[in-house]
Amino acid sequence: MAPTNVTSATAADIDGDEISPVEEVRLTVLNSDDPSLPVWTFRMWFLGLLSCALLSFLNQFFAYRTEPLIITQITVQVATLPIGRFLAATLPETRFRIPGCGSRLFSLNSGPFNIKEHVLISIFANAGSAFGAGSAYAVSIVNIIKAFYHRKISFLASWLLIITTQVLGYGWAGLLRKYVVEPAHMWWPSTLVQVSLFRALHEKDDQRMSRAKFFVIALICSFSWYLVPGYLVPTLSSISWVCWAFSKSVTAQQLGSGMRGLGLGALTLDWSVVASFLFSPLISPFFAIVNVFAGYVLTIYVVIPIAYWGLDLYSAHKFPIFSSHLFTSQGKKYDISAIVDDKFELDQDKYQEQGRIHLSMFFALTYGFGFATIASTITHVGFFYGREIYVRFRASYKGKEDIHTRLMRRYKDIPHWWFYLMLVVMLVVSLVLCTFLKDQVQMPWWGLLFAGAMAFVFTLPISIITATTNQTPGLNIITEYVMGIIYPGRPIANVCFKVYGYMSMAQAVSFLNDFKLGHYMKIPPRSMFLVQFIGTILAGTINLAVAWWLLNSIENICQDELLPADSPWTCPGDRVFFDASVIWGLVGPKRIFGSQGNYPAMNWFFVGGALGPVLVWLLHKAFPKQSWIPLINLPVLLGATGMMPPATAVNYNSWIIVGTIFNFFIFRYRKQWWQRYNYILSAAMDAGVAFMAVILYFSVGMEDKGLSWWGTEGEHCDLATCPTAKGILVDGCPVN
Repeated sequence: MAPTNVTSATAADIDGDEISPVEEVRLTVLNSDDPSLPVWTFRMWFLGLLSCALLSFLNQFFAYRTEPLIITQITVQVATLPIGRFLAATLPETRFRIPGCGSRLFSLNSGPFNIKEHVLISIFANAGSAFGAGSAYAVSIVNIIKAFYHRKISFLASWLLIITTQVLGYGWAGLLRKYVVEPAHMWWPSTLVQVSLFRALHEKDDQRMSRAKFFVIALICSFSWYLVPGYLVPTLSSISWVCWAFSKSVTAQQLGSGMRGLGLGALTLDWSVVASFLFSPLISPFFAIVNVFAGYVLTIYVVIPIAYWGLDLYSAHKFPIFSSHLFTSQGKKYDISAIVDDKFELDQDKYQEQGRIHLSMFFALTYGFGFATIASTITHVGFFYGREIYVRFRASYKGKEDIHTRLMRRYKDIPHWWFYLMLVVMLVVSLVLCTFLKDQVQMPWWGLLFAGAMAFVFTLPISIITATTNQTPGLNIITEYVMGIIYPGRPIANVCFKVYGYMSMAQAVSFLNDFKLGHYMKIPPRSMFLVQFIGTILAGTINLAVAWWLLNSIENICQDELLPADSPWTCPGDRVFFDASVIWGLVGPKRIFGSQGNYPAMNWFFVGGALGPVLVWLLHKAFPKQSWIPLINLPVLLGATGMMPPATAVNYNSWIIVGTIFNFFIFRYRKQWWQRYNYILSAAMDAGVAFMAVILYFSVGMEDKGLSWWGTEGEHCDLATCPTAKGILVDGCPVN
C-alpha cells in the first residue's frame, strides 16, 4: 500500500556531457523521471506476488513435461497492464491508517496505474520464472535423487539447498553495482528490449483493436486450440510424416522422427513444442535465428550423418542415433542403480561388471560442442570485444555520470551492510547444510567454499561481458568437470558443487541485469532489492512445493520406459541432469573423457573452440573490407544445438520456421503490425497454453481419464531408437 502524500514531479536539466555515450540507450531510454509516481502500492504487491506465485507454479509444473514450456516475464508484462488499469478504475480510494505506521495515510487505490508499478510487478515475475530459466536450478537435484536414484532427501534439506543457491550470489552482486550498473558504458543490451516494451505498452492507445483486446482474443484462441494437441490428438505435437510413410524402416525413422531422430520434415501444431527450450521465437531477433539455423543444420544434417552413417564414430550403430540415455557396450541401457552402493557412492566392483559407460554418438558430440562453445566464447569475446570491454571498464571509472545515474541519485541507495548480512547469512546456512545434513547432499564444507570462490571470481568479468556484448558464458560444465576430477564417485556432491558454483554466478548476473533495468526505468534501488529478494524466496518455495507434490503423486514420473506412450511426464531436462551427475559425479570424467574412458578425444574440442575465433579474427584483419567475416559468431554456431538434448529436432524446426515468419517476413513487410502486436501475441500464446495445460491436468490428468486411439499413441516412430549394428538385440527392434 502506498502513502498518498507523494512529492510532485521535477524536471531534469540535462547537461550535454551527461547524455549516454551508447547510441542504443539514447534511442531507447527516456532522459527524464517523475519521482512522484508511487511504487509501493497495493496493486504492485497484489499483482507482483500473484504473478511470482503463478509463474513459479506453472514453470515448475511444466518442467516435468516432454515439452517444458517456460512462461517468462513478458507474459506478465502484457497481461498485468489491463488488470492494473482495471484495479485503478475499480478499487476504492478511501484513505486509512494502519496501526504502527503513525499518522501516514494509505489507500488501496493510489491513482492511475503507472509504469514504475508495472516494472516492479515484472521484476517479481522474473523472479518467479527464475530469471527466464523456468524454475530454480537446484530443484533438479531433488528430482534426480527421488525420481532417478530412488533415494531420499528431506524437505528441509531441499528447501535450504534451493534458497541458498538462488540467493547466495546476490550478496556479492550488490557490492558490484557501482562497477557494472551505474557506469553508462555498462549498458546491458537485453534490458533495452524490456524498456521498449514498457514504453510501447504505456503509450496512449486509441486504435480500434487495442493491445489489450488483441491479447484477450489471442489468449482465448491459444487456450481453446491447446485442447487438441494437449489432449485430443497429442500426435500433432510432432507430425513426423516420414515415419508414417516408412513404418518398417529404421533408417527412415531415424531421419524423420522429430522427437527421437533428425526430424527431417517434422513439424508441429502445438505452441508448447514451438516455444519450449528455446523460448518464444517471436521475441528472438532474426539474426539470432539465422545463427541458430546455421549451427543446427551444420550439426544435425552434416556432422551427425557423416559421423553416424559414414564413420560409425564410437560404434555409433550400436546405439540410438539421438538419445540422452547411457548404454553398455552391447547397446543395452546402463543400469545406474546397480553401480551405486549404500553410501550413495560408486561401487567399483559392480561398475567393472557392467563395463564402461557408452553414449549415443550425438550425446557424445553434444559434450564436445559444449566444450568448444565455452572455449570459443572466451576467445571470441577477448579478440572481438576485448578492447571495447577494456575501454568501457576504464571509462566507467573516469567517465562523468550520465543522466540516468544522476537521476537515480534522488533515491536512497541500499546500505552495503544489507548485502554483507545477506552474504554471511546465506554462507552460514549453506555451511550448516553441508555439515549437519551432509549425508543428504554429500558435499563437504570445503567444496562449498571452493564453489562460492569460483562463482565470486567469475561474476565480475562475466557481468562485464554480458553488460557489453549480451553474451553470458556458463560455468556449468567447468564446475562439474573440476569437481569430478577432485572428488569423484559422489554424484550428489558433484551436482551440488555445480549448482553452487554455476547458479550463484548466474543469479548474480541476472540480479545485476534487473538492477540495470530498474536504473533505466528510475525505480528506487531499495524497492528493487526487496522485490527481487522476496520474489526469489517465494518462487523457490513454490518450486519445491510443486516438485514435492508431483514427485509423490504421479506414478513412474520421469521413467519414460515405464510411462504410457502419450504421457507428458518424461522430464527431459532432468534426464540430462541425471546423466550429467552420473558422467561427472558418480563415474567421474576420468572414466568417460579421460584415459579410462571411451571419449578422451572430446577434450580436443576445447582447443578447437579456443582457436576458431582467433582464425576468424585474423581473417577479419586480413580482409577488413569483407563485412560478413565478423558476423561469423562461433560461440552461437557451436552452441546452437546446446539445448539438444533435452530439446529435439521438432523443437528447432518449428522454432526456426515460426521465428522466420514473424521476425523476417512480418517484420519486413508488416512492420507496423509487428511493432504493435508481436510481443502481445507471444505473451498470449504462452498464457493460453499454460492455463489450458493446468486445467487439463486437474480435470482429466489426475483421474487418468485419457483417450486411446491412433492420435494419442505418440509420433509413431518406434523404430527411431533402434540400433543398426549387426547382432545387437533390443526389445521391439529388428535384428540385423
